[in-house]
Amino acid sequence: MEKEQHEQYEYARKRLNQKKRLYFHFVLFLLGSIFLSITNHFEAFGYTTNWAIWVITVWTFLFILHFIKVFITDRFMNKDWERDQIDRLVTQQQRKLDQMQKEVDEDSSIKPQ
Repeated sequence: MEKEQHEQYEYARKRLNQKKRLYFHFVLFLLGSIFLSITNHFEAFGYTTNWAIWVITVWTFLFILHFIKVFITDRFMNKDWERDQIDRLVTQQQRKLDQMQKEVDEDSSIKPQ
């Protein structure tokens, strides 16, 4: 029982750290986007094109990937999901083995005369 509680605690701690890093990434994204837009507006670094839009677009894509990993992928594909998948595959394999054993038993019970 204590092992299960420890696993639940570790899972909760891991999820909390993931969400914390995602929120930090979001704040950093907002502040960075503002900084890049202001820098681009004043044509800093000698560029006259809208280079900040491209940087912010790439950064948005990376943030969306981070969001998907934290709230979709890791939420559904946790240890319980892994255990369920393993149990399902073991059950399928056991059914196939039972079927093969049944076929072997049937073949061996029918003796040629």
